[in-house]
Order: sequence, then C-alpha cells, then structure tokens
Amino acid sequence: MGSPRLIKKYPNRRLYDTQASAYITMVDVKQLVLSGEEFAVVDAKSGEDLTRSILLQIILEEESGGIPMFSTPVLMQIIRFYGNAMQGVMGSYLEKNIQAFMEIQERMTEQSKGVYGGQFGPEAWAQFMSIQAPVMQTVMNSYIDQSKNLFVQMQDQMQDQTRQMFSVFPFAPPGKDKKD
Repeated sequence: MGSPRLIKKYPNRRLYDTQASAYITMVDVKQLVLSGEEFAVVDAKSGEDLTRSILLQIILEEESGGIPMFSTPVLMQIIRFYGNAMQGVMGSYLEKNIQAFMEIQERMTEQSKGVYGGQFGPEAWAQFMSIQAPVMQTVMNSYIDQSKNLFVQMQDQMQDQTRQMFSVFPFAPPGKDKKD
C-alpha cells in the first residue's frame, strides 16, 4: 500500500487534492472518508498534519445538521475525560468498540447476502436495518453490559493485586490507625 492521498490546506481555507490536481470541498473530503480512501491533510505552508481537525470539522457539521449521533450528556462526558487519568483508556475503548460495531455490521451484511442470494441492495438493507433497530439496540446493550462487567472485574482484580503488593509494607491503609 502506498502513501496516503495528500490534501493541502491553504491559508484561504481552501483544500487542494494533490492527486486530482484540483481544489476540493469538505463534502469531497467526507466522500473520501466514506469510500475508505486513506488521506492526510497538511498545512500547505508549515506541513503540520491537520487531518484530525478536518475530521472533527466534518463531525461537527454532521452533528449540527440532521439527527445527531451524540447526545449532549455524551458530549459532556467525553469532555470530562480530557485531562483525566483515564483519557487514554477512553480513547482506546471507544476505538475498539467502534471497530467491534463495524465488524458486527459487516458480518450482518455478509449474512444477509447469503440469506437473500445477494439480492439485498443498499436501499433494502437500510430499510431492513431500520426495522431491526430495536433488535440491534438490544444486542448492543447486551454487549455494553458485558464490557462493563468485564471492566469492573478487571478493576477489582487490579485493586486486589495492589492490596497484595502493598501489604508487605509496614504502614496502615488510609483511615486505619496503626494501634488497631
């Protein structure tokens, strides 16, 4: 696989696709994402990587129009994770869960092709999924509950290991007097 498609952002806010040798819009960048194209957006002057900020702009535009994906409480929770000790864990957790969701979606798409002999086009698939939304929600809620339970178990194991590790030191845990 070669290097990603290079898009240069100029000070006038215009985006230039070096592969197509043409100026493009944010809609075009969104289409690159949807088509799975690998690309990088860089500042034309400094060479600074601007890909993340461009992707965040696309998300902002999508959230501002139509039906938002993220509720206000979810956005507030995400903001609260910035600067938190769990920030890195949260990013990884979201990434892995989105990947798992995509894999489930791909599997369902493949299975539907087998069931309906490949005659299940995008429109029919969208209609089927809109009917199946409550079922998918139940499946995803079950998955989230399992993930939560595993995380709680992991946290309990880490606490137990920490207690065992520090039990060899001659000091009392917080709230305990050494005279006890």
